[in-house]
Amino acid sequence: MAIAEAGGASTAHVGRARRALDALNFFLADVRGGLGPYLAIYLLTVRNWNEAEIGIVMSISAIAGILAETPCGALIDATRAKRAVVVLAALVVTAGSLLLPFLSTFLAVAVSQATVSFAGNCQCSGFDLRAGYAAISLGIVGHAHFARRTGRNEAFNHAGNAFAAAVAGGAAYVWGPSVVFFLIAAMAVASLISALTLPAAAIDYDRARGLHDGATEGIEQPSGFKVLLTCRLLLLFAACAVLFHFANAAMLPLVGQKLALQDKNLGTSLMSACIVAAQIIMVPMAILVGHKANRWGRKPLFVAGFLILPIRGVLYTFSNDPYWLLSVQLLDGVGAGLYGALFPLIVADLMEGTGRFNVALGAVMTAQGIGASLSTTLAGLIVVNAGYSAAFLTLAAIAGTGLALFWLAMPETWRPNEGPATGKWAQKANLARAAK
Repeated sequence: MAIAEAGGASTAHVGRARRALDALNFFLADVRGGLGPYLAIYLLTVRNWNEAEIGIVMSISAIAGILAETPCGALIDATRAKRAVVVLAALVVTAGSLLLPFLSTFLAVAVSQATVSFAGNCQCSGFDLRAGYAAISLGIVGHAHFARRTGRNEAFNHAGNAFAAAVAGGAAYVWGPSVVFFLIAAMAVASLISALTLPAAAIDYDRARGLHDGATEGIEQPSGFKVLLTCRLLLLFAACAVLFHFANAAMLPLVGQKLALQDKNLGTSLMSACIVAAQIIMVPMAILVGHKANRWGRKPLFVAGFLILPIRGVLYTFSNDPYWLLSVQLLDGVGAGLYGALFPLIVADLMEGTGRFNVALGAVMTAQGIGASLSTTLAGLIVVNAGYSAAFLTLAAIAGTGLALFWLAMPETWRPNEGPATGKWAQKANLARAAK
């Protein structure tokens, strides 16, 4: 079996590791990223906060996550005690989620969410696909099989999000918005159990940080940290990630607030419908990346995902009808589905052989986290002063800027180890390297 050989572990260990990764991605994704939209509705409808206050709290939470990204990436590069990291962080996330319904002041809510965000990002740096699950996947399957494994991880990630959102919607309809926080805690506990089932023997820890894989066989020491500043394409990709998340992070919370203002009793359930609709679309997008990213190259798929974002921003302004908003939200499944699956692949391409894959992933996520934190604050201020349509159009303009930058300046990054890729962009990249 190719993947078993790549991992250097027994077939039994690799099989257990695959199942554990599937479970982790099913449960852990919602632990890290699922709370934000529900938190916005809870604070708006239960605590009666205004949009600017909500945006500030969400930005504080995002900033705490930003502070965790790069050091946690460096930690995951250096340590083999990855399960201990995820277990400790899961306990913190569980405690923070259970406490939130009992907190009422701005300071208490802000501190609790900052703590949960910091722990969640440390937890996810080792396992969650968006935040660095790639360390485990890369260590098990190797760079040549990384795209296929990433697509599988993303599919389980989105399936888990859809499941959690559906349960949250039904539970919130019966028991109110506060029940969502107990659901997040339950997901954290499930992720903890899943982490403990992952066999350490299935992971090649050197390859998990980006060493001795394929063409880079024989490299024994990681590059210096200055590679994060001297790799021009990594810096360019980080700038594109900032603009993507600056445009994207506030869109779903704003949609949730618009839905909640129309019917406070159904706000959380309608938000769950939005999330489920998008997550269902993300599953085939992730599978598409897993099967085609090595054949078509990364760039055309990433451009397609980026293109959806400004279109969404404009379409949200056309109507306040819940069915229209839900329909537009389906486009998020295309854009975010492609982006989420391609993001770790591009960083892995750029960092292959350096031994700094996870810290680079953390650094780029720090950059995109800055964009996300600015997004919610800016959007909240615009809504208070100019309305929802103005906020959506501003976010669409930011997305268009990021799309243009990536399209014009970012080359294809896939460097196949077993013959050239066959996609248009990949062929151009192969010819350019051959010319050098």
